[in-house]
Amino acid sequence: MKFDFRSRVSSTWMAPAVLAATVQGMHAVPALADVVGLEYLTRFETGIFDDGGAEIVTYDTQTERLFFVNASANEIVALDVIGSGDLSEAFRIDITTTAGGGGANSVDAKDGLIVVAVEAETKQDPGLVAFYSALDGSFLASYPAGALPDMVTFTPDGTKVLTANEGEPSDDYTNDPEGTVTMVDISAGVENGVVTQIDLRLSFPEVLDGTIRVFGPGATPVQDMEPEYIAVSGDSETAWVTLQENNGMARIDLTRGIVTDIQPFGYKDHSVPGNGIDASDRDGAIHIANWPVFGMYMPDAIASYEVGGVTYLVTANEGDARDYGGFAEEERVKDLVLDPAAFPNAAALQADEEIGRLTVTTTQGDVDNDGDYDALYAFGARSFSIWSGDGELVWDSGEQIEQITAAAYPDDFNSTNDENDSFDNRSDNKGPEPEGVTVGMVDGRYYAFVGLERIGGVVVYDITDPNAPEFIAYENSRDFSGSASTSTDLGPEGIAFISADDSPTGTDLLAVGNEVSGTVSLYSVETAVGDPAEVGTPTNAVGGRFSVTGPNPFATSVGLTFSLSADSPVELGVFDAAGRLVRSLVSDTFAAGAHAVQWDGVDEAGNAVPAGVYYARFATDSSLSVKRIVSVR
Repeated sequence: MKFDFRSRVSSTWMAPAVLAATVQGMHAVPALADVVGLEYLTRFETGIFDDGGAEIVTYDTQTERLFFVNASANEIVALDVIGSGDLSEAFRIDITTTAGGGGANSVDAKDGLIVVAVEAETKQDPGLVAFYSALDGSFLASYPAGALPDMVTFTPDGTKVLTANEGEPSDDYTNDPEGTVTMVDISAGVENGVVTQIDLRLSFPEVLDGTIRVFGPGATPVQDMEPEYIAVSGDSETAWVTLQENNGMARIDLTRGIVTDIQPFGYKDHSVPGNGIDASDRDGAIHIANWPVFGMYMPDAIASYEVGGVTYLVTANEGDARDYGGFAEEERVKDLVLDPAAFPNAAALQADEEIGRLTVTTTQGDVDNDGDYDALYAFGARSFSIWSGDGELVWDSGEQIEQITAAAYPDDFNSTNDENDSFDNRSDNKGPEPEGVTVGMVDGRYYAFVGLERIGGVVVYDITDPNAPEFIAYENSRDFSGSASTSTDLGPEGIAFISADDSPTGTDLLAVGNEVSGTVSLYSVETAVGDPAEVGTPTNAVGGRFSVTGPNPFATSVGLTFSLSADSPVELGVFDAAGRLVRSLVSDTFAAGAHAVQWDGVDEAGNAVPAGVYYARFATDSSLSVKRIVSVR
């Protein structure tokens, strides 16, 4: 994979005031010993392209195995994680013959057990929760679930299993089952499970007053609710369930098996500095800017962690629209009638190169019901967020993810996941689409790992302080140089963190299921510590290890190191927050081993750069890594 430093960036991409706000919001890099990055180790390939060959992934500490959903073959695949960091297939479970029903949607593992969420052959019928042995894949038991169980998880104490039953309607919208959550109590053994079907029938003001989206044709609120993903508190007493299409979240008391609250996520104002988006796929440039548009958070995955005895929730704000034969809510801004008072510059805004191509919902925005739109609501927030357990927004990453991917891939920004040479393809529709998220503790600090479904890769943030998360790194093993069908890892769907205490390698690991490429990729989660000459690379690592050795923030110069396991061409450069090349530091072939580089804070013309956020981008033929550096001169 060859990366160059050409840049397709709009000259009006970011105003200084916006950049200043972004710098202020991103905070300083933590101490060197706390900084982590992802080092690519290996991948397992199913050979299935763009057909769900590898989706949700999970890890069982007892058997030291990864398990993932191969939806194309309707199988659960077990992989042994070898001490060297390699992956080896152990066995496969045929869901059709062992559990019946339709397809496998999700998998989780704990204490030698595997649990699988299985939809019915007709999606609107009740599905199944099926249990298997993680040792040999033998079938143990199954229990009824609700319609379309789309996600399954064990509680931390291992006594219960929960499924989010999405209850999607039929394509003609004549059959819209209720969205529910299934709870299976296995405290008396997996063969003696007790099932509770938890419905969302309780009336909450947020449901009745419209702050929770209820908009399916003819649907009652409980039919309209579509549970997507579940996070559970550390004490196993509370669950939070994302209701993606409804832009809300339900809280469940697991001791009583009832919903105690439903809260809306609200809306993100993309007209506020720091909340910009690239809204056009037809302007031929990276153009992240503020627009008079609201984003519906609409998260897919959710994870929980605890700081100081308080539980916080982390969401990947993907966005999702209803698009059925009997009902579809998406429309482009240029095809809507905009209220002239709310949008006095409507003609300019509706141009393709502005926000005319942006997809928004038609179900809300006509505040006074006069047939034109007084407000615009786009799908997703192109970010990840941290929330309190009561659903209050604590922090949001704003426009940072699009900034980061712009610096990493100025020629492939907002690409789609099944086609290379697709620059700007997703700018009109949810951008990079943060979909998967997991939280792990490394050296006493919490980190969020967020998968980007479209452009690919994982962004890493230190979230130890939930009020002030810090971007650490962006790692992507996608190859943009050839055909998408041979582009290594595409479409990250599920993410699993494996702590060093539970890992066969003795190091923290991250496993990623890549839906489009049908691959499972394995990373080592590394802490950048020690002398640069001692920075090593795992013997089976693909590409190399890249670290910022400090000082960071820096006033005069900053140290960068990389270590290669084999001779390799290397490109190392510094980019600004708009994805423009500031300084090319390295463009040559290097021998295996450790190498150190200094950047003196000077650009290509020999001028000292102003204070602000910059991105160091390290690329080999097979991997790419981006780190944030801050100039305070």
